[in-house]
Amino acid sequence: MPTIAATNLPVAPWRRSIGGMWLRRGFFAWLIPAAVVLPVWLLVGWAVFDAGGWAFVWVLFLAMPSVFIGQLVLGLLARARGTVRAHRAVSWWDVAGFGLWHALIVSLGFFDQAWWAPVMVATLLVGVGLFWLQVWQLWREARPAAVYFRTDASSLRRPRVPAESASGLAEQDVFVIAETQDPLPRRD
Repeated sequence: MPTIAATNLPVAPWRRSIGGMWLRRGFFAWLIPAAVVLPVWLLVGWAVFDAGGWAFVWVLFLAMPSVFIGQLVLGLLARARGTVRAHRAVSWWDVAGFGLWHALIVSLGFFDQAWWAPVMVATLLVGVGLFWLQVWQLWREARPAAVYFRTDASSLRRPRVPAESASGLAEQDVFVIAETQDPLPRRD
């Protein structure tokens, strides 16, 4: 089992970040295309599984716009974090949240009457939870970092002027230059 070099403590395999980096980077790359692919899947699912007229109205006017806007907002919130931009990979929380939400959206596209309503409610709840997860992670990374900008009280005072230079300032001559401007000559 690998160990942490400085402490010689063992590291669990699931805690190593490089092992699953391809998955986190894959989700990072998938966030924006998912805003188009998932709504289209709902329309294709309606056509393939013959869901009916009212389902078409639901897909066209409610599901497709809300999935598009929701995915776009959530994807941009995830990409707004500094660590995500730096590593071009989302966090494991994002992988779990987006993975579950996308699986529920895909399952909605099958339009099976036996379990469609509970899956719809679960999809809405997971979407709201994912929104708050993104806001929490963004806030956690962007909160003020006053801890890093500590200073001692002496640096806040005005610098002292040595006595020798203070007396030298009083002895110097002061010149005041007043600028006056003649008016332009008149043309008569």
